[in-house]
This record gives sequence, structure tokens and C-alpha cells, in this order.
Amino acid sequence: MKKFLQKICPLILAIIMMCSALPALAANYEIPGTCQVQADTGAVCTVKTLDYAYDNNTYFSLRDLAVVLGKTDKAFSLEVTKNAVSLNPGNTYTPVGVENIPWEDGTENPDITLRRNEFKVSGTSVYYYTLIMRLPSGHYDCFMMAADLAMILDVDITVPAAGSLQIHTQEPFSVSPAYLEQAGFFYGVNSVLVGDATTGEVYYRYQSDTPFPIASTTKLMTCLLVMEAISAGRLSYQDQIVISEAAQKLSESSDGVIDMEAGWLVPVEELLLGALLPSSNECALSLAIAVAGSEEAFVRMMNEKALELGLSQAIFFNSHGLPSFTEDPVPAKRQNRMSAEDMFRLVSYLLKVYPQITDFTSRQSATLETLNVKVNNTNPLLRNMSGVTGLKTGTTNKAGACLVTSLSASDGNLEHDLAVIVLGTESNIERGRVSGLLAEYALQVFYADIEQTEDGADAQTPGNLPTHAEAAVDWILRTARKSRSE
Repeated sequence: MKKFLQKICPLILAIIMMCSALPALAANYEIPGTCQVQADTGAVCTVKTLDYAYDNNTYFSLRDLAVVLGKTDKAFSLEVTKNAVSLNPGNTYTPVGVENIPWEDGTENPDITLRRNEFKVSGTSVYYYTLIMRLPSGHYDCFMMAADLAMILDVDITVPAAGSLQIHTQEPFSVSPAYLEQAGFFYGVNSVLVGDATTGEVYYRYQSDTPFPIASTTKLMTCLLVMEAISAGRLSYQDQIVISEAAQKLSESSDGVIDMEAGWLVPVEELLLGALLPSSNECALSLAIAVAGSEEAFVRMMNEKALELGLSQAIFFNSHGLPSFTEDPVPAKRQNRMSAEDMFRLVSYLLKVYPQITDFTSRQSATLETLNVKVNNTNPLLRNMSGVTGLKTGTTNKAGACLVTSLSASDGNLEHDLAVIVLGTESNIERGRVSGLLAEYALQVFYADIEQTEDGADAQTPGNLPTHAEAAVDWILRTARKSRSE
């Protein structure tokens, strides 16, 4: 069995907590600091850090880390400009003279913004939030969370003591949701669930049976009903849909995504791309009316389908996931709700019955010819991880930032769809980071199961895989110990 499956190391997650926890003490600026970092048996080096807005919300100098890793097989070259970063694993970094020393004289508390700067890894654009600042020397440096860099380079990072990091270049990156849960990492998340949508096996769950607002992940149900209509012959991808006045009104509102005018004719395929990639609310509404004649009738279909699929915690008020107000003198503000377990059932059904959904959701961008607009997919993991095939983001004030992710993985005989459900994070930044960590965990468990089977042990059948965090990690540790003893 691979080495990383023989040791699920909770210390790697200490650095994740170090990087992402938000303690009570806040600041109005970035807090410069340093950390002592060592790679394997190399020398201990000083690495500059920035705590963004809060103590311990730490971002690390990529220039400093490039030198730390320079003589290892995880070396990388780095180019940083005012708003762009190019990182190339396997290349040699050329120091510019500002690396591995404390902050230069004249450095003040910087006033820079955490943003999704242009970032390329081996020439391919990826989506990470970073801080780029100009040092007094005139050189630019990029500051990144250690966990994000660890996933890019596939290395294990531990925290041997406060203010220090150890980078294990021979150990792949690993994740333990049980440790994350114990440390409080999910306190800023409504619920999560990780599992194999093909077999129904659940790898990890947290508050997964409680319903929460789901925002635009609603559109997965909308697209399911559209694909049912196409399968039944009531609709086709090429059918031209007349844009309604209601869709135009929604397009013109603050929640509008794509400009539309009543009377326009738009193909179903373009409306699906618009609903799934940039999360167009007006596209979802247009599809709902095309299927059922009115949104009210379509919502009844949504709730009937939820009952049919056994989604016991699901309730829908509209086709797109925005807040829905009643007509009462004091209107009630309602939002579509679902539990993570219900979402997992919905995703499992959708991927099994209509796998062509990923032909849409796996696209990073698309051009909608009729609407004369190019749209981009809002799912960051499509750019950051191989094998990601979808599925949908969603955000409202009440729902928080949500992401439903699907990944393709093969056991040698069958292609599996792994699913990661993350509901209610505090921001798009955390949505991507939590989903990325759990996607890595899904792959860990999936391939651990395959290796255990290949080693001659009993295969885990659907329903037998542990479903609670501690149980899942205990199972991996037990199989690892068994492998070592054989």
C-alpha cells in the first residue's frame, strides 16, 4: 500500500488550521511576521508571512519557500509581477536577494487585497486567492496559504512547534476530516458530505442530515427536470425558447447574469450552459417555463421529483435558488432548502441517469452564440484539480457559499463519480478551499479501497464503508496496520 495510505497524519491539518482559523482578535491590515521552515533534512530557513486581517490567517512568501525547496525534488521556479504569478514545478528558482531574511527595512504594514490574482502552474491557469506586494527592494512577492501550495506540489506539511513548519517532500499531501472536525475547521460551514455517487458509499459527513438553504445549487434539480423532458421527447437541445417578460425582468435586476430581452429565441442548450456555468438565474427561469409552462407549475414538479427521489429534507420555492418573497403585507423571505444527504442522493441520481450533465459542467467556459456572450464556469476546482467534472456553485446571504463537486475516478474496471457536497461556507475563498481539501480526501479513500482489494483483502461493498469521520479514519488506519503486518 502506498506510503500516504499507511499514515494519515493529523499534523498536516494543523497547518491548515493555522492558515484558515479566524480568531476573535482582528486587524484592519495585513500583519507581517516570520516562520521557521525546514524541508526534510535541509537547513532551517526564515520565511516571511502575512496574517491577512486576523492573527494566524497566514499566507507564506513563495520566494522564500522556493529557496527552501530549491535542492529537493519539489523545487519550483517562480516569476511574480504586480498582479500575476507563474510557478513551474521541477524548474530551478533564481534568487533575487530578498529571500529567507526578515522583513526589509522600511516595510510597513501593507494595505493590499486578498484576491484571485492571475496564477499559472506549468503554464495552466489555476484559481487561488493570494496576496501580491511590492517589497522595498522593488521586487514583487506572492504570499499563499501553505495548504494551497502543498496541494499544488503534493507534499506533506507538519507543524513541529509554534512558528515553524516542516515540509516532507517524500510524503504526498493527505487530509483527515476527523481531525479537521475535532479542531473546529467546519464551524464556519453548514454541512458537508463526501462519497462515491456511483456506489452510494459515504466517506465522511458533517451535519449532513440538517436542511440548509442551497442557493444556486438548486439549478441541479432544474437541469434534471429539463433533461427528463428532453429524454421524454417533450423538448430538445435545439428547441428555440421564447424569453419571457419575467426572464427579462430578472435579467435586468441586481441578480441578473446574462442580458436578455422578452421575445428573444434562445436554444435549450445555450440556456443549460448559461444556468450551469455562470449560474444565470434568467436562464434557469426560462428553462422552467419551457418545461412546465410557468414557474409555479415547474416548482410543483421540483417538489414532486424530490419526493420521488426520497429527498425528505428538500423544499423548493423557485427554479434558480434566489430568495423568494411571499405576497403578504409583511412578506416572508423563503429560500430553497435541502440537506447534504439529500443533495448527495440528487447528485447520485443525476450522474447515473443523465451522465451527459458533465458535458456541460466540465467546461471551463463556453460561448453562447445566440446571446453573443462568453461565459465562464464559477467552479474553481475545474482549474485546480484533474478529474473534476462539475457540478455547481451557489451563493446567497443566507445560504452562504456552496459548492457541489463531482470527480471522475477509475477502479480499473469502472469509472466512478465521487461527490463532495459543501453547503454554507463564509466566502467563495473558503468554499473552494474546503471543497478542494475534501476532494483530495475523496480520492485518498477511493484509491485506498482499490489498493486494499488488490492486496487480497475483502473488498468494501456499498454500505460497508465507514460513514462517520472517526470511523472512516479508523478504517484507513486499520487497513494500513494490516498491510504492514502482512
